[in-house]
Amino acid sequence: MERTTQVIGQSTAFLDALERASRAAALDRPVLVIGERGTGKELVAERLHRLSPRWDQPLVVMNCAALPETLIEAELFGHEAGAFTGATKARAGRFEEAHGGTLFLDELGTLAMAAQDRLLRAVEYGEVTRIGSSRPLTVDVRIVAATNEHLPDRVAQGTFRADLLDRLSFEVLTLPPLRARAGDIPVLADFFGRRMAAEIGREVWPGFGPAALDALASHPWPGNVRELRNVVERAVYRWEQPGPIDAIEIDPFASPHRPRNTAPVPQAAAAASPEPAEPAAAPVPQDFEPADFKTRVSRFERELLSRALAENRFNQRTTAEALGLSYDQLRHALRRHQLLGQGGG
Repeated sequence: MERTTQVIGQSTAFLDALERASRAAALDRPVLVIGERGTGKELVAERLHRLSPRWDQPLVVMNCAALPETLIEAELFGHEAGAFTGATKARAGRFEEAHGGTLFLDELGTLAMAAQDRLLRAVEYGEVTRIGSSRPLTVDVRIVAATNEHLPDRVAQGTFRADLLDRLSFEVLTLPPLRARAGDIPVLADFFGRRMAAEIGREVWPGFGPAALDALASHPWPGNVRELRNVVERAVYRWEQPGPIDAIEIDPFASPHRPRNTAPVPQAAAAASPEPAEPAAAPVPQDFEPADFKTRVSRFERELLSRALAENRFNQRTTAEALGLSYDQLRHALRRHQLLGQGGG
């Protein structure tokens, strides 16, 4: 599980989480890592292993959501030859592979109840039994698990075992989302930007311009660090002008030419039903233009600005020149129409 991404941040919330992870690493106890997608749960799991006494033993990773329910148990605990259709030879499970080291169970909340039952026994007694075998095997494994769910709610709903949660939650590390680490956004953006510039062979890193930094700071980042990395790397490779990078496209799907959703009418609904006694009122078109003159002008201006931004690759300075506006005039118009997040400067 060697990563090319480093653990980077200087905000108090992030450093506190890392400090707790570092302290927990030395203890041979299970750790549960909680966090939204893209917050770095895998990196924290690796940190827990590398700083533990097991650092020179295997770190085995299993994404519990990546396999169908029918294969999860065989993947975790292994199987004997002939245990089920397709099992032509015996295979060790992830617990056996991680003997002496750490087993990282990602997306723990997706485990079926049957797999939770067997996992509890493995954690409680240090024993696993391959599918198709009656002979238990002793394993020495430290469990680190991760999820983006609030597992106590799952326990209340009856979809997660309370005793398993109790066993795995000796220490619970909750990673802060990027929106709670505002001071880390420019630090991370600079790191990802420098690395991308080196990857594509640029000798000088120009940094980001003020408009680009404003766009990065104002976005809520629902995809957290993973989303930020994509946005920054995309901006770096697209930038072809001298000077600081000043064009940020947050949404790569934003385009005036994107296809409209044309959901087909279900066949059952398309079957002729009895005609209504009275004719139905004609539907109002979704793109109906109100009669008010100011509203029409405002809508036209917003569409014109959006189209011009897209045609100029969301570079606000180039867009301003194309529209015959000064940079400040364009920024004022974008702010008035709440379009500042669509581009850099």
